[in-house]
Amino acid sequence: MELDRPGRVLAALSVVPALAVAGWLLAGLPLLMLGWFAPLPAGLLGLAAAALLCWAGTRRPGKLVQATSRQVAGVVAVAVASGVFNVVMHAEQVIVRRDPATYAQYAAWIAGHGSLPIPTQAAAFGGADPALVFKSVGFYQVDGAVVPQFMPGPPMLFAVGDWLGVPFAVPGVLGGLAVLAVGGVVARLAGARWAGPASAVFAVSMPVIYTSRSTFSEIPSLILLFGGLALAHDALARVGAPGGTGHGGLRPDGSGWGRGLLAGLVFGLAVLVRVDGLRDVLPVLAFAGLLIAMRRFARPQGALGLPLLAGLVVGAGAGMLAAYLLARPYLSYLSGSVNPLLLICAAVLLLTLAGTAAAPLLARIRLPEWAPTAGAALVVLLMVGLYVRPWLQTVTRIPTTLDDRRTELMIEQTQQVNGLPIDGTRLYFENSLHWVIWYVGLPVVVLATVAAAVLVGRLLRDGRPFEWLLPLAVVGWTTVTTLVRPEITPDHPWAARRLVPIVIPGLILLASYGLAWLGEQTRLRDLAVRRGPAWLSGPGLRRWGTALAVLVVLVPPAVTSIGTAFDPVERGEAAAVAAMCAKLPPNASVLIVERVTSDRFTQLMRGMCDRPAAEVVREKGSDVAPESQVRRLIERVRATGRVPVVLAAEAGQVSPYGPASQVMALVSRQDERSLVDAPNGTWSLRINAWMALP
Repeated sequence: MELDRPGRVLAALSVVPALAVAGWLLAGLPLLMLGWFAPLPAGLLGLAAAALLCWAGTRRPGKLVQATSRQVAGVVAVAVASGVFNVVMHAEQVIVRRDPATYAQYAAWIAGHGSLPIPTQAAAFGGADPALVFKSVGFYQVDGAVVPQFMPGPPMLFAVGDWLGVPFAVPGVLGGLAVLAVGGVVARLAGARWAGPASAVFAVSMPVIYTSRSTFSEIPSLILLFGGLALAHDALARVGAPGGTGHGGLRPDGSGWGRGLLAGLVFGLAVLVRVDGLRDVLPVLAFAGLLIAMRRFARPQGALGLPLLAGLVVGAGAGMLAAYLLARPYLSYLSGSVNPLLLICAAVLLLTLAGTAAAPLLARIRLPEWAPTAGAALVVLLMVGLYVRPWLQTVTRIPTTLDDRRTELMIEQTQQVNGLPIDGTRLYFENSLHWVIWYVGLPVVVLATVAAAVLVGRLLRDGRPFEWLLPLAVVGWTTVTTLVRPEITPDHPWAARRLVPIVIPGLILLASYGLAWLGEQTRLRDLAVRRGPAWLSGPGLRRWGTALAVLVVLVPPAVTSIGTAFDPVERGEAAAVAAMCAKLPPNASVLIVERVTSDRFTQLMRGMCDRPAAEVVREKGSDVAPESQVRRLIERVRATGRVPVVLAAEAGQVSPYGPASQVMALVSRQDERSLVDAPNGTWSLRINAWMALP
């Protein structure tokens, strides 16, 4: 019994992050919709829901993982070190320039007000006026209110930091929990021996460090997806999946059924965190259909099909409901990719239903003997094709929208700084596999390819190891679709965030299995050939081989990360914003007359300074609003009894309305923007803001 305890501890620790996040989101979403997302109700209901799910998902775990105390301690140590390091080196992105600050402002608003949408407070400017614009980067103006971009899941998590007075600590804590989730899945599928090294490779990878220091959605998404994989594995183990460690049937206590329901729920809630979660969980839908079909043949694991599907529908349904009610403008903006994705989901659902109905007929089909070899070869050819893609294709996009044009201009500016040929239509997506190699190293990619080929061959041969079918489908599907079309502005480390939820941890998982498989082949060879010195064979050689393997997979990502790991970005923003807010009159109505300042500060004024703010409409081709309009709006503000404040980036832009005073003079560092190499440093960042009191 004592020998099993470390394994049970690791199995429980690695699913607790996903269950806790799921419980908090399930409790927080209805509160947010009702306008009651406040510390007391959210704390009481969220903590209770998180505790309930953690209890349900970890009780009577059984023998799911075989591990030693040292192996468990290794995973936990890496997780704690990762969390502490990234909390200490946190970023402070609150001035809206890219997504992290949008998430931070979203979280700050709901933490302080508990409801959506955000009121425009037009009355503070004398009422609605055609010259007043209340939208800004990341925030849409719809029906007299402001609606934040993005799904509400991550802001509901980040709001906890605002309530506790540590707004920049939550991302680092979530990053540490993500290490536990990845280590737990590796321990289940590749062996606890490789869980510690895999956790370390994951933790030192630059994209993981990058997204664990600021308010990104990728780390919460990863926690849910890998937590779902762990729970699904545990459920299969409880009911006796082929090749698994189960007991041959559904237990009387229903723990296998319950874990299947929890696995589906956790998977589905990934949609509440990112719209891309719909794509990521498509293989889970197909897998649930397969399990339902297997039930018709009295296979014990078939009992998990319905609970897995039910949980998936509930979780994804909550996400889609939140998207429709709280992020509808965002869905409209993404309609070009969301609509095809919904069609793909419908097609997968129909195919799943058809396959389930036709299961007896399909069961009669026997794959040809060459199918396993062909499947393994196809995996290798696919990876080779992605590797040579830069020499065969140049991915471009002709701008058709204002956002496309802005992206084109940004790429041109970045190309100029990087010393590259100027072509703003370039997207650099053809380099996507090379991005992965930058961040995890060629050994991990090669080992993952070998492992995927071996697993595909085995699954096509006899359906074993069955516990690998769902992880391989999720990792393979998302990795290929992400690498073919990353759909992100291609500067790094920014673009690296696309690799975080599945691609990087998935390849590390497969590489760990590859190492375990190679180790098994070496052991079998040693058993067959007993000769040579003892230190060159048997346990001695395996120990040296393990140490060498760990170095081979750990050193490349560590070397890439070292250039930026100790350089936190955008430090000082929080203090600069607090100082700026203190300089505003308590009853100010802020008129922002310059484009960049409006993008950066409109929502910040509302959410962090608690002042009504609006941009004054600019004439086409101009970055500054016409003076006549500004003066007219100043008088409208005065008529309400409030104090008009004019805000812009330069003194000369506000001086026509009164004495100019500088309210922000931030000097900090920002992320590098690299297009063809891994980033190895940071760039300077200066943000100025000037105010006039007319």
